[in-house]
Amino acid sequence: MTFFESELEKILGKSSLLKNKKYLGKCCYGILDGDIRAKVEFKDRQVADNYSGIWVTILNRKEGPLDTVYLSFSEILGKKQVNNPNFREGVIPHIWTNEGKDQWYAYQPVKSDYRKLTEKVEDYLSVFLEMDITEEMQEGAEQKLI
Repeated sequence: MTFFESELEKILGKSSLLKNKKYLGKCCYGILDGDIRAKVEFKDRQVADNYSGIWVTILNRKEGPLDTVYLSFSEILGKKQVNNPNFREGVIPHIWTNEGKDQWYAYQPVKSDYRKLTEKVEDYLSVFLEMDITEEMQEGAEQKLI
């Protein structure tokens, strides 16, 4: 398992919403419900080989992408204090690739950080799961009226 696959597994491994998870490179794919899938990925945003958050894309297996959101580590985890005199103010968690090695820069997330990331990803995923369930309920109610 690569570094990125391992980090995605720490975030999504215990998710009850995302089923049949497949970790491939910097991405995790899984099933939400029916034809609704999710893709969770590390993708550099502004600086090459610097990953400051994760992208989550909702896909319809038959119709393609439905929606995408960027979940920033700075917004979810905030600034973290580290025992490094170069970062007296703390550091924003991010992953970087340095000399071919992928790693967290100056701060390694702890279990509570991974839990927060899991919760935010699941909050987003649940919006689409609920929409799917709501649509089915409405369709069922309409059929009863006919």
